[in-house]
Amino acid sequence: MPTRFLISLGLVLGCAAPGLAAPQVAADIAPVHALVARVMEGAGEPALIVPPQATPHSYSMRPSEAAALDRAEVVFWMGEGLTPWLADSIGTLAGDAHVVGLLGAGGSTVMDFREGVTFAAKGADGHGHDEHGHDDDQGDDDHGHNGHDHGHAHDGADPHAWLDPANARAWLGVIAAELAEHDPGNAARYQANAAAAREELAALEAEISARLVPLSDTPYLVYHDAYQYFEARFGLAPEGALALGDAADPGPARIAALRDAAQEAGVVCIFGEPQFAGARISAIFGDTVGHGVLDPLGSRHAPGPALYPALIADMAAALEGCLGTDG
Repeated sequence: MPTRFLISLGLVLGCAAPGLAAPQVAADIAPVHALVARVMEGAGEPALIVPPQATPHSYSMRPSEAAALDRAEVVFWMGEGLTPWLADSIGTLAGDAHVVGLLGAGGSTVMDFREGVTFAAKGADGHGHDEHGHDDDQGDDDHGHNGHDHGHAHDGADPHAWLDPANARAWLGVIAAELAEHDPGNAARYQANAAAAREELAALEAEISARLVPLSDTPYLVYHDAYQYFEARFGLAPEGALALGDAADPGPARIAALRDAAQEAGVVCIFGEPQFAGARISAIFGDTVGHGVLDPLGSRHAPGPALYPALIADMAAALEGCLGTDG
């Protein structure tokens, strides 16, 4: 075999080796997948188990997603509090994989679910209606899609911790260290990618902080209480969460009471999510307050390393756009 060909073959194999050596990796939700994909850039690509358009709380995996989980050597996930159904699937399909729960890992911040955040209004009987349970109905949009519902019990740790970019920065180090342990040949790449991503997120966080400072005292409502990590990081002051406990729309008296209470509290905007609640919010509040959309899973973006910073930027833009108006 000619020497020139052997040298060329060696160069090709040498360039391909890091990619071939990368372990099979799976991640539960799109924001976590994005962080893992950012760390793995140039070495491999993780598999995504739950698409960003689906609810992570109660999802049925497609065969391709189950197969990806079965192949996984490393699994990154938020934990059972967000995807309770996934624990059994991991045990069954990825029993030999190394499973890394990110909630609280790497010194990240963990918050308990808040109490008393449900937005209450006086009904026709003159009494406050604080609707408990936070069991937001599924399929509450115009298309029958499952929304980002809260089927989990509202005690213990709030699993929506990815909405604090400081947590994401901490997890980048955890992800890089875990991948380096399984793939020492790409350890330097993982560490360099994580360091660069941390710098990018720190710059994004500083920019968003400066933009949201003028809105720190502006009252708003969300459809359910999933945003305290983002709110705490950027100093926002929500008036509460609607959490209309059942699937039935409220009657005229309740609608009038909610509208009056929102106006009395100075609520500027009410936020739904892409998958659900938009039509319901419009039906209840009409044009009495502004309407916005918060997208905690980055459903508008293609899964990949760019999704996480994009969803954080989108969250800030949505708040700025709706709260920065005159209502």
